[in-house]
Amino acid sequence: MQEEQSLTHRAREGDKEAFAQLYENYFDKIYRYVVLKIGKADAEDVTQQVFIKALQAIASFKWKGIPFSAWLFRIAHNQVVDYLRKEKKMVKVPLNESSSRSDSDPQQMAERSLDIERLISATRQLTRAQREVIGLRFAGELSIAETARVMSKSEGAIKALQHSAIAALRKTMSEDQKQ
Repeated sequence: MQEEQSLTHRAREGDKEAFAQLYENYFDKIYRYVVLKIGKADAEDVTQQVFIKALQAIASFKWKGIPFSAWLFRIAHNQVVDYLRKEKKMVKVPLNESSSRSDSDPQQMAERSLDIERLISATRQLTRAQREVIGLRFAGELSIAETARVMSKSEGAIKALQHSAIAALRKTMSEDQKQ
């Protein structure tokens, strides 16, 4: 936590290397969170937008005992919401991503892709709060306490949401397997 505080202070002062280190520390977590929310197609672009917004606003970040990651995930949440609003207005023709990439084992790649799609589909059946908890806890790898801060809820509420979300996912996934 102290290293993060030092990095954010240096980044606020204009230290590009400090911001680059924050980027390295959080890119994968933010990317996984975004993929869970919107899928793989535009996740990298949205993740880049998160860091552009963070860079533009880093001077306004004030350390108040809340981790930098909570601030960053709030930006990510807002970018996902903006993306989804724009998506509703656009008509798209899906492009099968697997046909544009080569892989040594097409069967394994297809199975992995199917599992990811099943999971994304199952998460869409959760409540908004449950999806947010799952995204922050597992894709973003935030702790219960950090998730509670990001969502402005108690730790107990986060634990309850996580439990109900996992139970609902298990039920949905097992029903899908039976079909």
